[in-house]
Amino acid sequence: MTKSYQVKVEGFEGPLDLLLHLINRYEIDIYDIPVAEITTQYMQFIHTMQELELDIASEYLVMAASLLAMKSQMLLPNPVVDEELEEELEEDPREELMRRLIEYRKYKQAAESLKKKEIDANRIYTRPVMSHEESKDGYPPVKPGEANVFDLIQAMSKLMVKREDRPAPNAKVQRDEIPIQTRMDEILDQVKSSRSGTPFFQLFQNRTRSQVVVTFMALLELMKSKDVVCIQQQHFDELVVYNMEDE
Repeated sequence: MTKSYQVKVEGFEGPLDLLLHLINRYEIDIYDIPVAEITTQYMQFIHTMQELELDIASEYLVMAASLLAMKSQMLLPNPVVDEELEEELEEDPREELMRRLIEYRKYKQAAESLKKKEIDANRIYTRPVMSHEESKDGYPPVKPGEANVFDLIQAMSKLMVKREDRPAPNAKVQRDEIPIQTRMDEILDQVKSSRSGTPFFQLFQNRTRSQVVVTFMALLELMKSKDVVCIQQQHFDELVVYNMEDE
C-alpha cells in the first residue's frame, strides 16, 4: 500500500496559496471573485488530491467547506427588507475571503522581495567554491515558467480523466506494488536519457492506477530533492520534466 503524502513543497503550501494560484491562472479579479467558478476549480483540485491518495492537510478541507457555504449563500434569493435596514445588513460574503487573500498576497510578495534581496546580496560578496553535493542542499531561484505542485495536480486531473475514458480491460489484473524509491530511480533514468526534456504524460503511459499514484509521489520527491524540474512555458501548456543538472 502506498504511503500518504503531505501536500507541501518549498515556497508553496496552504489553501490560500491554492486560491491565489487559481486566481492568477484563470486571471480572476481578486476584488470580484466569482465564487461558483473558484469553488468548482478548488473542489477539482481536492478531488484529484484524494484520487492520488495524498494526505490532504485539514485546512484545505476547511477552506473547501467555507467556499461551498459561501456559494450556497450567494445562490439564495435576497429577502425583501426595508431599504435602510438592507444597507445595514447587506454584506458581501466574499469580503472576508477577499481581505484574507489580499493580506496573504501582500506578505507573500514581501517575502519574495526579501528573498530576491538576499540573492542579490549573495552576489556581492565572494565565497569559497561549493561542491556539487553542497550546492544541491540549497534552493536555486525559481526559473520563469517553472511549474509548482498545483500545476502538477492540474495536469494529473486531465490525465486521469483521459484514463477513465478508456474501456476497462476484461482481464483481471493483480495489484502491483512499486516502492517509491524504485520508481524515483526509473523516472530519473528516463529523464536523464532525454536532454530535450520528457513530456509529463510519458511518465504515466500504460500504468495501473496504483502505479500512477506511486509515479506522482516519486515525481514530487524528485522535485523536493532538486533532482528534476517541471517546466510549463505558459498557463495550460504541457508540462515537461528536465534533469536538474541539464538545466
